[in-house]
Amino acid sequence: MARGPLDDAGLRSLYAYPPRPRRPWIRANFVSSIDGAVTADGVSAGLGTAADKRVFTILRELADAVLVGAGTVRAENYGGAKLNPAARAQRVSQGMSPDPVIVVVTASAAIDPQARIFTDTDVAPIVITSSSAPSEARRALAATGADLVEVSGDDVSTESILGTLDTRGLHRVLCEGGPGLFGRLLDDDAVDDLCLTTSPVLVAGDAGRISRSESASIRPMTRAHVLADEDGTLLTRWVKHRTEVDRKSAAAEK
Repeated sequence: MARGPLDDAGLRSLYAYPPRPRRPWIRANFVSSIDGAVTADGVSAGLGTAADKRVFTILRELADAVLVGAGTVRAENYGGAKLNPAARAQRVSQGMSPDPVIVVVTASAAIDPQARIFTDTDVAPIVITSSSAPSEARRALAATGADLVEVSGDDVSTESILGTLDTRGLHRVLCEGGPGLFGRLLDDDAVDDLCLTTSPVLVAGDAGRISRSESASIRPMTRAHVLADEDGTLLTRWVKHRTEVDRKSAAAEK
């Protein structure tokens, strides 16, 4: 068992994506309380600790894209994923763009065009929405300069999300929620990797879980690592069973 502090290089190694993935590798990142609450006072930031924030930054640094649902964009007041100069330099040295792009999923296109996701960013977000969303709402989002992707039907399917990411070469994907989007990805067996922080607090109340869907989807995972901070924060990483990951990688190579 390894002991002692980890520097940023050590964290990057622990959380590295597979080298040169040939398809979107979907990693989810969540924080919850000891008693399973995904929010405190309505936002996940209420559960954050210093260790969680440090890993949160590293995970964004490693990603091509940050995938998020519109409800989380509204609740957390998302802006662009602006990294510090050192992180940007690290990414550029690896042949990546300076900052990851935010990819927002919204079947209804119900996002305020004046929201920070459009006004406080160095990289225009990608917004995946349904062609059945109100045309006025779609036009308003397009006018922000966002890369608007319209998919057929009344909803945005996992297949459409993965296809959009794949065609843009966004293969190292960090899903930051919310529970509905994560639940859908789990239902469709599209989650490769979960990074879960357990904050050393109890919350109670009526807060939800990190995933939500209409029915249960049991997906066996393998523990990759467990990290512990002095304040009691636990940071775990779980990956899909190796045989399943290898099967998907082989299929992507064809």
